[in-house]
Amino acid sequence: MSDDRNSEEAFRIPRGVVLLSGGLDSSTACAVAARECEGLYALSFDYGQSLVRELECARNIARHFDAVEHRTIRLDLAAIGGSALTDPTVPIPLDRDENEMENIPSSYVPARNTIFLSVALAWAEVLDADAIYIGVNALDYSGYPDCRPEYVEAFRRMAELATKRGIEGRPMEIRAPLLLLGKSDIIRLGLQLGVPYGLTWSCYAGGESPCGRCDSCILRARAFHELGITDPALSP
Repeated sequence: MSDDRNSEEAFRIPRGVVLLSGGLDSSTACAVAARECEGLYALSFDYGQSLVRELECARNIARHFDAVEHRTIRLDLAAIGGSALTDPTVPIPLDRDENEMENIPSSYVPARNTIFLSVALAWAEVLDADAIYIGVNALDYSGYPDCRPEYVEAFRRMAELATKRGIEGRPMEIRAPLLLLGKSDIIRLGLQLGVPYGLTWSCYAGGESPCGRCDSCILRARAFHELGITDPALSP
């Protein structure tokens, strides 16, 4: 065994919680967490989203990376509404160009990442986990305000103030390993870590096959095209 391998294993943390939606980014974040953590705990949410297929993908990804436990928690964000992902009367934005993607779209779910991270924080405290992983990305994204570095840092500060570990001087890390990577770089990293992208789901439209027109489909297709490889999720 090489010195590099020994060094890498020596610095693995005992337990980490990863927010896992079953999409491209969260699955890559899960792979990073699996590499960095002795014990991987995956957390998904059934929040009233139209993309129920992604929950099956999350289960498959958690299983692929040998999660110690994978929990799916029910949160009825559809009762709040305000998003095309939770309210069928709100149309999914389609065919947006790069300039339009700088504007916050109707697929934004109000406070979603804050709610999810808060629940993850509670579970991580129970587990005495050392880190929470989230696959947010501030480069190739749809303009969501809770995917920015400022947001991740603000939540980290809040978590340090609001938890037993933080008060004891053992603050939990909020790790966003994809935050400053472009989508093609995320895929490249995921392929190196063995992410089975054919098991992931990104489309907002929720049909039997990807629509190819929503922001998520467009960004994903462009990234695989830049890498010169076929998206395995589209393979027959």
